[in-house]
Amino acid sequence: MYALMLVRYRRPLPEIEAVTQAHRAYLRTLKEQGVLLASGPMDPRNGGMFLLRVQDADPLADLDTIRDNDPFFKAGLANYEPLLWNVVMGKEGLDAL
Repeated sequence: MYALMLVRYRRPLPEIEAVTQAHRAYLRTLKEQGVLLASGPMDPRNGGMFLLRVQDADPLADLDTIRDNDPFFKAGLANYEPLLWNVVMGKEGLDAL
């Protein structure tokens, strides 16, 4: 199962930038674990998005854990909107990542 996580900033950009290094370090850990496939800020920079690989059995629990451990969430800087995605076209390419 795959998911998108939309991240919307709740605070001004200078507050976001103060935590961005810790946030990206956390995302690198998810990438190394094979959970995070891609991420980046939106344009204009009012939030970001993650493309994630989650377990079929309880994907929402995985998404809650990912959100809860993000430094942006811990600091109260962002809201998160998880979107489960049942990929049909192109799934083979994602599975290979």
